[in-house]
Parts: sequence; structure tokens; C-alpha cells
Amino acid sequence: MNLQYISDSSGKTTGVFIPISEWNELKSKYKGIAQEQGDIPAWQMDEVRKRMVDYKNNPEQALDFDTAMNDIEKDL
Repeated sequence: MNLQYISDSSGKTTGVFIPISEWNELKSKYKGIAQEQGDIPAWQMDEVRKRMVDYKNNPEQALDFDTAMNDIEKDL
């Protein structure tokens, strides 16, 4: 795939350019890829922001994925 990365003046990657022929190929391979995603509700964004603050203040409270899944599965 011939991707071109777009960077800002500080060198930070801010986007990706995909040639139209390759985009069309991806669209035919992965149905629905071109569908625009809807807006995320404000309440959901607020909840994510709250959880990010909670994590930053208490990172030791977070569980890794495997531990979380093990905890869930033992209660089933």
C-alpha cells in the first residue's frame, strides 16, 4: 500500500493520504468502511474524560485486559 503521511510544522503526523485506487480496493474488500461514523454523544465523551482523569489520578487501580477478563469469567 502506497500511503503518504501528512505532518504538521513540528513533524507530528496528523494524517494519512491513501491513493484513490487503493481506497476503492479497501472499500470493496471491507464493506461499510466508507460509512461515516456518527457523532459521539456529549454524555459519553464526558464519561470518557472522567475516566481518564480517574486513571491519571489512580493508575494503580486499573486492571490489565487479562486480569479483568479473568475476574469477569470467574463470576459467570
